[in-house]
Amino acid sequence: MPQIICKNLSVGYNGIPAAKNINFTIEKGGYLCIIGENGSGKSTLIKTLLNLIKPVSGSIEFSDGLTQNSIGYLPQHSDVQNDFPACVREIVLSGFLGKKKVNAFYSKDEKKEVSRLLSLLGIEGLENKAFSKLSGGQKQRVLLARALCACDGLLVLDEPVSGLDPDATKEMYETVQRLNSEQNISVIMITHDMQAVEKYAKQILKIGE
Repeated sequence: MPQIICKNLSVGYNGIPAAKNINFTIEKGGYLCIIGENGSGKSTLIKTLLNLIKPVSGSIEFSDGLTQNSIGYLPQHSDVQNDFPACVREIVLSGFLGKKKVNAFYSKDEKKEVSRLLSLLGIEGLENKAFSKLSGGQKQRVLLARALCACDGLLVLDEPVSGLDPDATKEMYETVQRLNSEQNISVIMITHDMQAVEKYAKQILKIGE
Protein backbone atom coordinates (compact mmCIF):
# COMPACT_ATOMS: atom_id res chain seq x y z
CA MET A 1 0.00 0.00 0.00
CA PRO A 2 1.36 3.46 -0.86
CA GLN A 3 2.60 5.62 2.00
CA ILE A 4 3.36 8.73 -0.07
CA ILE A 5 2.15 9.75 -3.52
CA CYS A 6 3.64 12.88 -5.08
CA LYS A 7 1.94 14.25 -8.19
CA ASN A 8 3.30 17.03 -10.40
CA LEU A 9 5.13 18.43 -7.40
CA SER A 10 7.23 21.57 -7.68
CA VAL A 11 9.34 22.63 -4.71
CA GLY A 12 11.24 25.80 -3.89
CA TYR A 13 11.23 29.00 -1.88
CA ASN A 14 9.11 32.15 -2.16
CA GLY A 15 7.12 30.62 -4.99
CA ILE A 16 10.21 30.07 -7.12
CA PRO A 17 10.68 26.38 -8.03
CA ALA A 18 14.01 24.69 -7.42
CA ALA A 19 12.70 21.42 -8.91
CA LYS A 20 9.58 20.87 -11.01
CA ASN A 21 7.16 18.11 -12.03
CA ILE A 22 8.25 15.52 -9.47
CA ASN A 23 6.20 12.33 -9.50
CA PHE A 24 6.78 9.24 -7.37
CA THR A 25 5.08 6.76 -5.06
CA ILE A 26 6.59 5.16 -1.97
CA GLU A 27 5.15 1.79 -1.01
CA LYS A 28 5.43 0.29 2.47
CA GLY A 29 8.93 -1.21 2.72
CA GLY A 30 10.22 0.87 -0.20
CA TYR A 31 13.76 2.19 -0.55
CA LEU A 32 14.01 5.33 -2.70
CA CYS A 33 17.33 7.02 -3.42
CA ILE A 34 17.21 10.64 -4.59
CA ILE A 35 20.13 11.69 -6.75
CA GLY A 36 21.10 14.86 -8.60
CA GLU A 37 23.67 17.62 -8.75
CA ASN A 38 24.27 20.00 -5.87
CA GLY A 39 21.64 22.72 -5.89
CA SER A 40 19.15 20.66 -7.90
CA GLY A 41 16.53 20.75 -5.13
CA LYS A 42 17.01 17.38 -3.40
CA SER A 43 17.05 18.73 0.16
CA THR A 44 14.27 21.15 -0.73
CA LEU A 45 12.12 18.19 -1.77
CA ILE A 46 12.81 16.46 1.54
CA LYS A 47 11.92 19.58 3.53
CA THR A 48 8.68 19.82 1.56
CA LEU A 49 7.78 16.21 2.37
CA LEU A 50 8.40 17.01 6.03
CA ASN A 51 6.20 20.14 5.85
CA LEU A 52 9.15 22.36 6.76
CA ILE A 53 8.37 24.37 3.62
CA LYS A 54 5.24 24.48 1.49
CA PRO A 55 5.13 23.08 -2.06
CA VAL A 56 5.11 25.57 -4.91
CA SER A 57 2.53 23.46 -6.72
CA GLY A 58 1.33 19.89 -7.04
CA SER A 59 0.26 17.51 -4.29
CA ILE A 60 1.62 15.18 -1.61
CA GLU A 61 -0.74 12.46 -0.38
CA PHE A 62 -0.10 10.41 2.76
CA SER A 63 -1.77 7.10 3.55
CA ASP A 64 -1.26 3.86 5.47
CA GLY A 65 -1.43 5.84 8.72
CA LEU A 66 1.59 7.98 7.82
CA THR A 67 1.63 11.71 8.60
CA GLN A 68 4.28 14.37 8.22
CA ASN A 69 4.76 14.30 12.00
CA SER A 70 5.50 10.57 12.06
CA ILE A 71 8.47 10.55 9.67
CA GLY A 72 11.90 9.88 11.12
CA TYR A 73 14.37 12.44 9.77
CA LEU A 74 18.16 12.41 9.82
CA PRO A 75 19.30 15.72 8.31
CA GLN A 76 22.65 16.29 6.66
CA HIS A 77 23.63 18.74 9.39
CA SER A 78 22.26 17.80 12.80
CA ASP A 79 20.93 20.35 15.27
CA VAL A 80 22.86 18.49 17.98
CA GLN A 81 26.23 20.21 18.42
CA ASN A 82 29.32 18.04 18.74
CA ASP A 83 30.01 19.43 22.21
CA PHE A 84 26.39 19.22 23.39
CA PRO A 85 26.49 18.33 27.14
CA ALA A 86 24.13 15.34 27.10
CA CYS A 87 24.49 11.59 27.21
CA VAL A 88 23.46 9.22 24.43
CA ARG A 89 20.26 8.17 26.19
CA GLU A 90 19.11 11.79 26.55
CA ILE A 91 19.81 12.54 22.88
CA VAL A 92 17.85 9.53 21.67
CA LEU A 93 14.91 10.16 24.01
CA SER A 94 14.56 13.66 22.56
CA GLY A 95 13.31 12.02 19.37
CA PHE A 96 9.95 11.49 21.09
CA LEU A 97 9.40 15.20 21.75
CA GLY A 98 7.67 15.81 18.42
CA LYS A 99 4.98 13.28 19.34
CA LYS A 100 4.13 14.89 22.67
CA LYS A 101 1.26 17.37 22.83
CA VAL A 102 2.63 18.93 26.00
CA ASN A 103 5.95 18.85 27.79
CA ALA A 104 5.90 15.67 29.85
CA PHE A 105 8.12 13.06 31.37
CA TYR A 106 9.22 10.23 29.14
CA SER A 107 7.15 7.08 29.65
CA LYS A 108 8.45 3.64 30.59
CA ASP A 109 7.57 2.42 27.10
CA GLU A 110 9.60 5.22 25.51
CA LYS A 111 12.58 4.41 27.70
CA LYS A 112 12.27 0.72 26.77
CA GLU A 113 12.12 1.67 23.10
CA VAL A 114 15.35 3.65 23.44
CA SER A 115 17.06 0.59 24.91
CA ARG A 116 15.69 -1.55 22.07
CA LEU A 117 16.91 0.87 19.41
CA LEU A 118 20.37 1.21 20.92
CA SER A 119 20.65 -2.58 20.92
CA LEU A 120 19.30 -2.80 17.36
CA LEU A 121 21.92 -0.31 16.16
CA GLY A 122 24.75 -1.96 18.10
CA ILE A 123 25.42 0.96 20.47
CA GLU A 124 23.75 -0.28 23.67
CA GLY A 125 27.03 0.07 25.58
CA LEU A 126 27.09 3.82 24.93
CA GLU A 127 23.83 4.69 26.68
CA ASN A 128 25.40 6.77 29.45
CA LYS A 129 28.37 8.09 27.48
CA ALA A 130 28.63 11.78 26.62
CA PHE A 131 27.62 12.47 23.01
CA SER A 132 30.65 14.74 22.61
CA LYS A 133 33.01 11.84 23.33
CA LEU A 134 31.75 9.60 20.52
CA SER A 135 33.36 8.94 17.16
CA GLY A 136 31.72 10.26 13.99
CA GLY A 137 30.17 6.90 13.17
CA GLN A 138 28.84 6.46 16.71
CA LYS A 139 27.31 9.94 16.70
CA GLN A 140 25.53 9.19 13.45
CA ARG A 141 24.09 5.97 14.87
CA VAL A 142 22.86 7.87 17.93
CA LEU A 143 21.17 10.43 15.70
CA LEU A 144 19.69 7.61 13.63
CA ALA A 145 18.25 6.11 16.83
CA ARG A 146 16.77 9.52 17.67
CA ALA A 147 15.17 9.69 14.21
CA LEU A 148 13.71 6.21 14.71
CA CYS A 149 11.98 7.38 17.90
CA ALA A 150 9.95 9.75 15.73
CA CYS A 151 9.46 7.18 12.97
CA ASP A 152 6.19 5.36 12.32
CA GLY A 153 7.22 3.52 9.19
CA LEU A 154 9.24 5.98 7.09
CA LEU A 155 12.83 7.12 7.57
CA VAL A 156 14.23 10.07 5.61
CA LEU A 157 18.01 10.46 5.36
CA ASP A 158 19.85 13.41 3.82
CA GLU A 159 23.36 12.21 2.90
CA PRO A 160 23.71 10.13 6.08
CA VAL A 161 27.34 9.14 5.48
CA SER A 162 28.67 12.64 4.82
CA GLY A 163 31.98 13.06 6.64
CA LEU A 164 32.23 9.43 7.79
CA ASP A 165 35.27 7.25 7.19
CA PRO A 166 34.93 4.19 4.89
CA ASP A 167 34.29 1.71 7.72
CA ALA A 168 31.63 3.90 9.35
CA THR A 169 30.08 4.53 5.94
CA LYS A 170 29.77 0.80 5.27
CA GLU A 171 28.26 0.21 8.71
CA MET A 172 25.71 3.00 8.24
CA TYR A 173 24.55 1.70 4.87
CA GLU A 174 24.27 -1.84 6.23
CA THR A 175 22.32 -0.60 9.26
CA VAL A 176 19.82 1.28 7.09
CA GLN A 177 19.47 -1.78 4.85
CA ARG A 178 18.65 -3.95 7.89
CA LEU A 179 16.04 -1.47 9.06
CA ASN A 180 14.47 -1.61 5.62
CA SER A 181 14.58 -5.37 5.08
CA GLU A 182 14.10 -6.68 8.64
CA GLN A 183 11.99 -3.95 10.27
CA ASN A 184 10.03 -3.10 7.08
CA ILE A 185 10.82 0.59 7.51
CA SER A 186 10.53 2.53 4.27
CA VAL A 187 13.57 4.63 3.37
CA ILE A 188 14.05 7.82 1.37
CA MET A 189 17.74 8.70 1.10
CA ILE A 190 19.60 11.51 -0.63
CA THR A 191 23.03 10.38 -1.72
CA HIS A 192 25.80 11.06 -4.23
CA ASP A 193 27.15 7.53 -3.76
CA MET A 194 26.14 5.70 -6.92
CA GLN A 195 27.57 2.40 -5.67
CA ALA A 196 25.20 2.59 -2.71
CA VAL A 197 22.33 3.49 -5.03
CA GLU A 198 22.99 0.46 -7.23
CA LYS A 199 23.33 -1.85 -4.23
CA TYR A 200 20.43 -0.76 -2.02
CA ALA A 201 17.83 1.29 -3.90
CA LYS A 202 14.54 -0.25 -4.99
CA GLN A 203 13.62 3.05 -6.69
CA ILE A 204 15.72 5.94 -7.98
CA LEU A 205 14.52 9.52 -8.39
CA LYS A 206 16.78 11.90 -10.27
CA ILE A 207 16.24 15.59 -9.61
CA GLY A 208 17.30 18.16 -12.19
CA GLU A 209 18.71 17.64 -15.65
